[in-house]
Amino acid sequence: MEQQKIRTRQEQKTEDTWNMQDLYENEELFSKDAEKLEELMEKFSSFQGSLTQGPGQLLKVMKLYEEMNLIFERLYVYANQKYHEDTSDAKYQQMSGEMQILSTQFGQACAWLEPELLALPGEVLDSYFCETEETDPDYAVKKELAGYSRFVKEITRRRDHVLDAQTEALLSRVDELGKAPSNIYSMFNNADITFPDVEDGEGKGHPLTQGTYISLLESYDRVLRKNAFETLYSVYGQYQNTLAATYYANAKQADFFAKERHYQNAMEEALDGSCIPVGVYKSLVEAVGEALPLMHRYVALRKKLLGLSELHMYDVYVPMVERPEKTYTFEEAKEIVKRGLAPLGEDYLALLQEGFDNRWIDIYENKGKRTGAYSWGAYGTHPYVLLNYHGSLKDVFTLAHEMGHALHSWYSDHTQSYLDAGYRIFVAEVASTCNEALLIHDLMNRTQDETEKSYLINYFLDQFKGTMFRQTMFAEFEMLTHGVVEEGGMLTAEHINGIYMNLNKKYFGSEMISDDKIAYEWARIPHFYTPFYVYQYATGFAAAIAISSKILRGEPGIVEKYKQFLSGGCSKSPIDLLKICGVDMSSTEPVREAFAVFEEYLKKLEQAVG
Repeated sequence: MEQQKIRTRQEQKTEDTWNMQDLYENEELFSKDAEKLEELMEKFSSFQGSLTQGPGQLLKVMKLYEEMNLIFERLYVYANQKYHEDTSDAKYQQMSGEMQILSTQFGQACAWLEPELLALPGEVLDSYFCETEETDPDYAVKKELAGYSRFVKEITRRRDHVLDAQTEALLSRVDELGKAPSNIYSMFNNADITFPDVEDGEGKGHPLTQGTYISLLESYDRVLRKNAFETLYSVYGQYQNTLAATYYANAKQADFFAKERHYQNAMEEALDGSCIPVGVYKSLVEAVGEALPLMHRYVALRKKLLGLSELHMYDVYVPMVERPEKTYTFEEAKEIVKRGLAPLGEDYLALLQEGFDNRWIDIYENKGKRTGAYSWGAYGTHPYVLLNYHGSLKDVFTLAHEMGHALHSWYSDHTQSYLDAGYRIFVAEVASTCNEALLIHDLMNRTQDETEKSYLINYFLDQFKGTMFRQTMFAEFEMLTHGVVEEGGMLTAEHINGIYMNLNKKYFGSEMISDDKIAYEWARIPHFYTPFYVYQYATGFAAAIAISSKILRGEPGIVEKYKQFLSGGCSKSPIDLLKICGVDMSSTEPVREAFAVFEEYLKKLEQAVG
C-alpha cells in the first residue's frame, strides 16, 4: 500500500495536493478581496430604501449583490479549504473563524434586500420584469434585469417566511450563535478527538483514525474489526453527554429559526429551500420501511456467507465474498474511473482528465486533515475535490463519486449565471451516484471470473445498503429527534442513544446483534449538523439508479438530456430538473424501482453462492 504512515501536511508531495493558488495566487490577494468586500458591503447598505426608484435601480442593486457574493464565496471557500488541509493549524483556524464572522456581517449587510423586494407591490415588481418594446427607455435595463428573474421569483415564492428588515438583520446576527453547535462539533471531531492504536489477531498494532476506521472494519481479521469498533465507540461514549448537549443545541437552533420564519418545523424549512414537499421525505421513510424485509434478507445472507453463528455490527463492512486483498494506486484508480464513465462521452472524459492533470484533487490523508471526502469550489474557478485516499475499491468509487459532483459544478457554472448556477442539495447526489452506478456496471461486465463478479455484486449491495437503507435510517433518526425538540422536549444522551438503538434494531432485523456501543454511532455523523440533509443521499441514489439504467440501456437522447440536467444549476426546481431525464421524484416510483434493482442483485448473489 502506498501510504501506511499518516503523514503531516508538510510531508505531502505537491502533486498530490490541490492547487489553492488557482483560487488565490497569494494571501495578499485574499486580503485585498476581503478589504474590497468590506467596501462593497458598505455601498450595498447605502442602497437600502431605493428599490422603488425603478428597474434601473434594482439592476444596480442586483449586480452589486452578485459581485459581493462572488467575492465572499471565494474568500469563504479558500479560508475553509486551507483550514481543512490541517484543522490543527492555528493560522487557518483563525482564518476560517474570521470567515464565519464575515459570513454573519455579510448576512447583516444583505438582510434588507429580501424584505424590501417583498414590500414592493406585486404589480410594481412585475413591471420591472415585463417584456417591453425596444423604443421603451428601460428596454436595455429590463433585458439585463431579466437575468435575475429566477432569483427574485424564488424570494417572492417564500414571501410568508421573509421577515421585516429589522428582524432579518437580528436573525443574521443571531445566526453566528446558531452555527456554534456545528462549529464546536467540527472542532471536536476533526481536531480534538483521538483514538489509541488497535491490535489485530496477531497482536500487531494499527493506527485508528477517522480516515482508517472503515478500512479496518473491511478487514477479514475479525479481532481487528471488533477492536476497532469497540475502541472507536468507547471513545465516543466517553463524551456522549457533551455530544448529546451539542446535538440538542443544534436541533434547538434549527427549531428556533424555522419557527421564527413561520414554518411548522425545521424539516419544513430545510426542504422548502429546495422547493421539496415534506411528503417526499416522509414517503421515502415509509417506502424504505416497507422494503425492510429486503434489508433483513441481505443481513441473513451476510451472516450465512461469513459463516458466523452471530452477526455483529463490526461485521457490516467486511466483504461477504472473499477475494485476495487488493489495493489500487491512485493512477490505477483514475484509469478505472475513466473506463467506467465512458458512456457519458468524450467531452465528459476530457473534463475528467483536466481535473486529474491540473491538481483539482487533494488526494491523501494527513494529520489534522478534515475527514471524509467532498467536492467544493467557487464560481469562476474550477471545482476542488478533497479525498482521504487509502487505495481500497471504496476509495476508487469515492473518486468517481466526488468527480461526479465536481463535473456537475463545472457544467452548471459554465452554463448558468452565478445566481442560477448553484444546484440544490436534492440533486447534488444524483451526478455522483450515477457515476458510481456506471462504474460498478463496467467492472462487472469486464470480469469473467464468477468470484470476482460475486464480489462486485456484494459491493453494489453494500453501497445500496449504505445509502438507501442507512441514510434513510439517519433520516428517520433526525425526524424523531427533531420531533422531540419541536414538541418542546429535551434530548439527553440516554434518550438519543435509545432512539438510535431502536432504529438500528428495526433496520438490521433479528439476524443482527445490535451491540451496545452502536447506540453511540449518531455521535460521529457530521451531517446531522446540517439538519434534514442526509435523506437526499437516498432520493439521489434512487434517481441516479433510474438515470444510469436509462444510459446503460442506450435510451435515445438520454446522455444529452443528462448533461442538460447537469447544466441546469438551480434554474429550475430539483423536481423539474430531474424530469428532464424522465425521472419524477414527486412520486415513490423511482424509490420502488431502486428496490427492484436491489432485489435483482440480491437474488443473483443468493443463486451464485447456493
